[in-house]
Amino acid sequence: MEKINTILEFNKTCVSYTQQTMAVKYVTAQIEKNSITSIMGPSGCGKSTLLRAVNLMHKLYPNIRVEGEILLNGENILSMNPIEVRRNIGMVFQRPTPFPTMSIKENILSGFTLNSIRLDKYQKEEIVEQTLKSVSLWEEVKDVLNKKGTFLSGGQQQRLCIARALALKPQILLMDEPTSALDPIATKHIEDLLIELQKDVTILIVTHNMGQAKRISKHSMFMYLGEMVEYDLTENMFTNPKDERTKAYLTGQMG
Repeated sequence: MEKINTILEFNKTCVSYTQQTMAVKYVTAQIEKNSITSIMGPSGCGKSTLLRAVNLMHKLYPNIRVEGEILLNGENILSMNPIEVRRNIGMVFQRPTPFPTMSIKENILSGFTLNSIRLDKYQKEEIVEQTLKSVSLWEEVKDVLNKKGTFLSGGQQQRLCIARALALKPQILLMDEPTSALDPIATKHIEDLLIELQKDVTILIVTHNMGQAKRISKHSMFMYLGEMVEYDLTENMFTNPKDERTKAYLTGQMG
């Protein structure tokens, strides 16, 4: 691949659930800053496991081991404080997950609350407004900020979750199948939003939707049975895949 401005780097990254089961095997790749990178592959190939390792979610499960390195601006996050890592690396999941007991406003500010970061009233109002504007949700919810986030439609809830992840101004946004539970119109809204957001944040997105990867990502990674089979410019991968397994997946011969 061409030389890129790297923000995140996998260096022989492995993830194991047990000593006998390695879910991710020796992934090495450089992720370009302020771009969208798609991670594709059949179910169970390790793509979501790799993504979650970047957010140190394995720290929540004592049996999961991550080896090798995951470097954020050259520093290995595996030896960093998880709270610090998660302030710099936000995550959005497959299904919209607004905190059900919190209002729209409280959802946006929850990262500050959980990290014991004090804000005055003006700061809170500015963060809520600017973050909701960044996901094109402000005009739709500005008069109902004290209503529960679960009152919104599915597409609005997912934009709220993206806003919640962006409120702390992370350097990287991880997205695990963020549109799979949404209808085509809401999916297009999210895709258009991500294309705009990459100006300010680096995005890694796990997707089964090959059309989506082709539409929004500059680079794509294809994983199979825990291995990174191919990593290239998305255009190159779709027009001239180097590995027969990649070709089989992209042409529908591999599920």
